Amino acid sequence: MSSTPIDLAELTGSYALDTTQSRIGFVARHTMSTRVRGRFEEYEGDVLLYGDHPSKSGARLTIRATSLQTHNRQRDDQLRSTFLDTDNHPAITFASTDVAPAGETTYRVTGDLTIRGVSKPVTLDVELTAAESDARGDLRVGLEGSVTINRNDWGVNWNTATSLLVSPKVILEFDVIAVRQP
Repeated sequence: MSSTPIDLAELTGSYALDTTQSRIGFVARHTMSTRVRGRFEEYEGDVLLYGDHPSKSGARLTIRATSLQTHNRQRDDQLRSTFLDTDNHPAITFASTDVAPAGETTYRVTGDLTIRGVSKPVTLDVELTAAESDARGDLRVGLEGSVTINRNDWGVNWNTATSLLVSPKVILEFDVIAVRQP
């Protein structure tokens, strides 16, 4: 993707996430010194962009919670079963409720984040990083951003020891490519 100026008016349309070129992940501090990074391997989502009227824009995301990967099998199994309870809550979802411009190509996207069956509002800082047509002529946009949440607000905890060893603050981050649909 190039860094040429973006004409927002030309971006209006429906987009689907290109999961082969996107990343949705998290960062959590463990034992107050080590950062554990992970990602979700399976998800789908769509974005509706209104270039001239960003407040009409929106996004939806569904993550398969069992696709969590930190490259440590024991930790992954524990995160899936004990923390995320994927047997009873197989999906993590986000659905936007408001989009507000925060700069020329930056936005504050508010929506409902659902983890373990608990929905809470969050506001993500999102940047439109690029827009260009690929070799087939399909328009692609790049979006990246993050939000810091308190995992305890969603009941993502195991026991008292976990509360002491793992920070309640978790950074959810994304760097995605979305392709405009015909």
